[in-house]
Amino acid sequence: MRRVSLIAAAVSVIATGCTMAPKYERPLPPVAASFPTGGVYETQPPGAHNANGVAAADTGWRNFFVDARLQQLIDIALKNNRDLRVAVLHVQAAQAHYRVVRSELFPTIGAQAGQSKQRTPKDLSFLDQTISNQYSVGLNGAWEIDLFGRVQSLRNQALAKYLATAYARKAAELSLVSQVATQYLQVLEADDLLQVTQQTLKTARDSYGINKLKFDNGTASELELSQSQTVVESAAANFQAQERARAQAVNALVLLLGEPMPAEMTGGMPLDDQHLLTDIPAGVPSDLLTRRPDIMEAEQNLLAANANIGAARAAFFPSISLTGSFGTLSPSLGGLFKPGSAAWSFAPTITLPIFEGGQNMANLDLANVQKKIEIAQYERAIQSAFREVADGLAARGTYDQQIAALTREVSAQQRRLDLSTLRYKQGVDSYLGVLEAQQDLYSTQQMLITARTERLSNLVSLYQALGGGWIEHTGDMPREADAPVAASAG
Repeated sequence: MRRVSLIAAAVSVIATGCTMAPKYERPLPPVAASFPTGGVYETQPPGAHNANGVAAADTGWRNFFVDARLQQLIDIALKNNRDLRVAVLHVQAAQAHYRVVRSELFPTIGAQAGQSKQRTPKDLSFLDQTISNQYSVGLNGAWEIDLFGRVQSLRNQALAKYLATAYARKAAELSLVSQVATQYLQVLEADDLLQVTQQTLKTARDSYGINKLKFDNGTASELELSQSQTVVESAAANFQAQERARAQAVNALVLLLGEPMPAEMTGGMPLDDQHLLTDIPAGVPSDLLTRRPDIMEAEQNLLAANANIGAARAAFFPSISLTGSFGTLSPSLGGLFKPGSAAWSFAPTITLPIFEGGQNMANLDLANVQKKIEIAQYERAIQSAFREVADGLAARGTYDQQIAALTREVSAQQRRLDLSTLRYKQGVDSYLGVLEAQQDLYSTQQMLITARTERLSNLVSLYQALGGGWIEHTGDMPREADAPVAASAG
């Protein structure tokens, strides 16, 4: 039954000149028609630096990131990052493979010249001529007539794989822009944490000095002295851990850059002044199909699997090859181009599979299963993209309120510390109240810095999730997925 259906498909191929690959139909996106709205998904009001309704894919990374130092780092990474360089080389390799497969659609023609010398036993020779010579010069050619679209299907598969590799390279570039920005924010976060820790350490040492003087004078207990020392040692330990974290964050950033950190750079902005775009429109999930290179990569892999079915089907039918040659033959070198020395040959060949131990049927079954796998991978890519955007929108709708609440808490904790210190100095409360206030203030300050970093990192991730980071300036013409990184205009 399956062979009958394949024969019917072959008749259709011959009539239309197409391949035997099944008609491609893009799977329906397995997600909701719109992103979640309301509640935590409410978009924040635009700030002084807003997107003006421009989609992420059309927003240049220099317009999204306003920090001149960060822009310089991204520019360096795009030119020197080794992972991106490998991705570009994979594209070149896939392109070369595509050209190799495409060449099989055309005839091969070659020139040849040769001499053959043969000795025949005397009793078998003609007129006692035991040595014979033959000289030849001519052209030979071969061509497989792709009657059932096997070679064309393989060509389509190679093209789709090439495009998938190009989109993978584009996804790697978007990811690199996002990674550099996120890592840069980690360095700025470490700077802010070190500043807070230094301030806390100074205050703790001042308090310890006062308590040490009181203890030496007999007006403070050893318990109060030990309590003040715990704050000093805790802050000192945190300071070393944060110094280490900052150094490691810089090392990670250098790895992304692909070269040592430049000695001279344009002045950067502190964490609080990183005014990233907060109101980039999310659009609808169907927009992701043309804006997310990872989704387009998955679809090209699906198209390649679809084309492979055509090649597997064509293997059930005859293959027709034409080979021939034209030139001259002569028993002597001087007679090669004399009249009457022309020679030619023509040898068409038809090969029909009769018994192959089930190999062709197994290849077809394998091709069908691989297509089902690629369909699932494509749908998974869409679902993952939907989740990433939805997560980004949920975070964008809550971080501002969280930061505002933490800012108020820091003010309240600072006031609490001031009052606790005053009450301790007046002898109303013990030093334990000051100790708890110091620790709570320090903890809240760190939470505020972390929340600010996470808010900015989320905006960067959302920018990438919506397809942003491919063009340098808003309004630039988008490059093709296999195009090199454009020279920076600053």
